[in-house]
Amino acid sequence: MYITLSDRPAAARRTPDGKRRRVAPVVVMLGVVSLVTDISSESVAAILPLYLTASLGLSAVSYGFIDALYQGVSALVRIGGGWAADRGGHPKWVALLGYGLSAVARFFLLFSTGLAAISAVISADRIGKGIRTAPRDAMISDATPSDSLGYAFGVHRALDTAGAAIGPVIAFAVLWWIPDGYLTVMVISLGFAILGVALLGLVVPDRPPAAPRPARAQLRWRDIATPGLVRLLVVAGVLGLLTVGDGFIYLALLDRGGFAAHWFPLLYVGTNVAYLSLAIPIGRLADRVGRAKVLIWGHGALLASYTTVAVSWNIAVSTVLALLLLGTFYAATDGVIAALAGRLVPSTVRASGIASAQTVVALARMASSAGFGVLWFLFGPQVALILVGTALLLALPVALGAVRFLDLETTRAAG
Repeated sequence: MYITLSDRPAAARRTPDGKRRRVAPVVVMLGVVSLVTDISSESVAAILPLYLTASLGLSAVSYGFIDALYQGVSALVRIGGGWAADRGGHPKWVALLGYGLSAVARFFLLFSTGLAAISAVISADRIGKGIRTAPRDAMISDATPSDSLGYAFGVHRALDTAGAAIGPVIAFAVLWWIPDGYLTVMVISLGFAILGVALLGLVVPDRPPAAPRPARAQLRWRDIATPGLVRLLVVAGVLGLLTVGDGFIYLALLDRGGFAAHWFPLLYVGTNVAYLSLAIPIGRLADRVGRAKVLIWGHGALLASYTTVAVSWNIAVSTVLALLLLGTFYAATDGVIAALAGRLVPSTVRASGIASAQTVVALARMASSAGFGVLWFLFGPQVALILVGTALLLALPVALGAVRFLDLETTRAAG
């Protein structure tokens, strides 16, 4: 039923009580699907800021609108995807629908040139992501003991992020050899999207073998909105409003000069390599010291990345440091918030609870992207980052105080 991650050192593969740390095969299978899919999505995401601003000549405000769609449209359907997985008892097929919709969007991206068409395609792709994310994460949570959740999500996110690192490398290689080779990148992206759908449909089981099929029950918000989850949603929403999209941070680095535009996709690689390296260690740390604490500490790393980009000093050093800090932020928040939310609600509505947290984050980041585009237009990138960073600095101590009891609640629920 379980496989052991034999590539980890023996000490790292043992829990505090001496047992070998294990991860269910479905976690690895879903990680491989995510790896392939992220090669597809991130190869396009790595060229999108340049394509929109340099090739199509869009302003920072227009790019902010597109990035808002990229960040937030998935929020429209995340809870629906979680509800469908909980209600029907077949999370795999709900996730497959989402992966399939994103693959279809990749096809139409080949023929989209105007702002309106690109906006529609991006929206369809993100709706697909919104449908699939909560059912997939619920499958991971169902297959994993509570004391290893951070580790399991770390394993999945490490595989996921490996794809997110490979995709921009492919984009960089294409642009290196084919100037303005955006269409070629999109064709490659479509191929990997189709492969991801095929792997999910043919390899991943509908439910983990050991997981009982949930009873068919009506979805009631009062079953999902536990006090702990509501507190998490409020904190995640506030912090999401102060989260600047990666594309803006990379454009701010490019605005400072020091490297040619064709190196731009490699900025995504740097962040994802850092994320890949830290996902499992930080997941294990979250299991030991508390997921809520690690979630807040991760936003501290995000604040440090803003400072690094905004302050005028050596561009090479600041670029490397900013990418490392961004990778730390994602390793400490992406899988950790899903692991935390999934244990703050009853198991029968776990996918819906995870989806609720992801929805709030996506909506908040959508608003953040649109707002930051306006700040960039009015004040320039450096001042805009300083303004958002100051607000985040003030919010972090309050957020830490607000979530200090959530780890205790998840421990009590597991017991």
